[in-house]
Parts: sequence; structure tokens; C-alpha cells
Amino acid sequence: MTLDKTKILIIISGPTAVGKTAVAIAVARHFGSEIISADSRQIYREMSIGTAVPSPEEMKAVRHHFIQNKSAYDYYNAFMYETEVIKLLEDLFRRMNPVIMAGGSGLYINAVCHGIDDIPTVEPAVRQEMKELYAWEGIEGLRSLLKKVDPEYYKKADLRNPKRLLKALEITVQAGRPYSSFLTQTRKQRPFRILKAGLDLPREELYDRINRRVDRMIETGLMEEARRLYPHRDTNALNTVGYKELFDYFDKKISLDEAITRIKANTRKYARKQLTWFRKDPDIRWFHPEEKDKIIEWIESSI
Repeated sequence: MTLDKTKILIIISGPTAVGKTAVAIAVARHFGSEIISADSRQIYREMSIGTAVPSPEEMKAVRHHFIQNKSAYDYYNAFMYETEVIKLLEDLFRRMNPVIMAGGSGLYINAVCHGIDDIPTVEPAVRQEMKELYAWEGIEGLRSLLKKVDPEYYKKADLRNPKRLLKALEITVQAGRPYSSFLTQTRKQRPFRILKAGLDLPREELYDRINRRVDRMIETGLMEEARRLYPHRDTNALNTVGYKELFDYFDKKISLDEAITRIKANTRKYARKQLTWFRKDPDIRWFHPEEKDKIIEWIESSI
């Protein structure tokens, strides 16, 4: 594909609660554009409060795509997202330019920018087989099998994280080829330019915003939402901060106060992970979320 320098995808990224939605709306309204969400959880229609989806007023101000258009009970991955977004961009670029993408899922953003391999869907029988291996032999059993079937990934894997080991083994067994072979794809050439703006705040300010957001979620019905989803708690989409802590409360493993404390702590931890991911990208230009005019000026000077 040849690069069309007149077509621009503007990506607004950053940690959770930093204010991406407000900035994206301001930029989209300025350019007469629409917003593609790059949030791997706001995409699910059953999860509203816990994923902090844009408000009805925000959705009305600018048209959003990939907000609550999938079911949390259906399988979905970054490759499927990439495929659908690229198809949507072809249509949007015929009607507007630039197009805005906003969100905090680094994997989803990377899939659109550079592409991702089609990782296979894992069948329940394979997943159960790996769960039983973990139950009988513990994490050492997972490590031993991974070292045998995918020594390349074993060298760089977080060997203390059973969830990561299980995922690698499930995909290896399902596909009949090493999980590492799915992580070595060449970058795809996109037929449009990409500009990346990152949002960040002083750590204490960001943490305060996270804590206050969690309090608002509890006040506006997060517990009731989590209770409705509780019967489906083993669904991958629900292995998410804000829900899994309340599931532990429903299971009487922890108190409600402890659940709320853990939601705040785990959300702060997730924000740090997001920043670590985005900080590795040298193409991101960083701004304070209140610098909307500066962001617009930078975009205008870059296109």
C-alpha cells in the first residue's frame, strides 16, 4: 500500500482517568471528525459503569465507534478489532479527515498502527486441559511444559505469572505451533499517516482522579452492575479491575471496604502499566489534558 499523507489518524492515548474522552471530543469537534474508541473494555455493552464509558451527553456531542457494540460473553481479540477498525477507517476517510482514535489499550492501538497476527480461538477442552495441569502440578508444571514446547517464549516470559503462562500454553497447544511465533510479525504499512498525542498528569493528581472516579462508580451503581454480571464471572472480559474485586466480595472472601480499596489500588497499578507501555513509544508527543488548544495547534502544524 502507498502512503497517502493527506489522510491522518490522530491517536489520543494515556492512562485511565487522565481525561482522554474530553480531549478527544474537543479535537473531534474542532476538526469535524468522529471518534474510534481504543478501549478493550468499553467495547462491551454489559459493562457500563465499571468501564467509565462516555456519558450520553459526550456520545451526543461527537459520534463514537466501538463503544458497547460487542457482548462480553462473546470471544473478541485485538486481531478482530484491527480488522474491523481498518475497514471502518476506509469509510470514514472518504467522509472526513482527520479521524480521531482515543483510548488506553496499548495492544488495540498497536494493532491498528502496526498490525497483529490472528491468534486462534482456544477451544474449551484445551483451556480445561491446561487448567488441570496447573491444578495438579502448579506453576512449575506450566513452566516445565512451556520450556519444552516454546523455549523462545520461555526465555522472556514472566515465569511468576500463571495467567501469562496459561495463555501461551493454550495458544501453543491449540495452534500446534509456538506462541512466540505469533509475536514476530512484520509491521504492516498503513495507507494513512498517524499522529500520536499522549496525556499525562502528575502522579498524585492522577491517583486522586482514579480514587474519586472509583467512588463515583460505587455511588452510581457499580455493585449492582457487578452483581448482574456475577453469574458470568469466569468470562475473560470480566477479568477486569472493578469487577473481579467485587466478585471476591460477593464470594465473601473480602469485605466491601477491602474490595473498594483494592479497586483503587489495582486501577492505580493498571495506570502505571499503561504509562510504561506508552512511554516506550518515541512517536508520542506528551501533553497535559488541559492543554486542548496546544494539542489542536500541534495537530494543525503537523498535517
